[in-house]
Amino acid sequence: MTGQFYSVTQLGVDLGVSARTIRFYEDKGLISPRRAGNNRVYTLRDRGRMIVILRGKKLGFTLREIKEYLDLYDADPAHAKQLRLLLKAVHSRILQLEDQQVALNEALSELREVESQAHDALTALENGARRAAG
Repeated sequence: MTGQFYSVTQLGVDLGVSARTIRFYEDKGLISPRRAGNNRVYTLRDRGRMIVILRGKKLGFTLREIKEYLDLYDADPAHAKQLRLLLKAVHSRILQLEDQQVALNEALSELREVESQAHDALTALENGARRAAG
């Protein structure tokens, strides 16, 4: 660690999140800033943990899963347990997303069919109205 510290505002700007977001993860026990008087002081370690948290959330992991992963980092210096947990979680998430992709593709296909049927019905109504008027 180089000794670099961040205020909540600086860390938020650096990571593109609000101070409220950072405090939320602090309240959940995912980061533990130091105190300098009444101010929170975030270290490079806190910044690194925030990067992992934000990436985990973006990939759809729960806070519980992210916390378990982060806790293993401290408990296992070789990081073997952490890597095994990561592989298991990533594989599970891939399967979940693939299932969602199948469901999404099916829904899109059905919606396109409904759209086509509605378009055809509207065209037939308009053509019938033109013939009746003409």
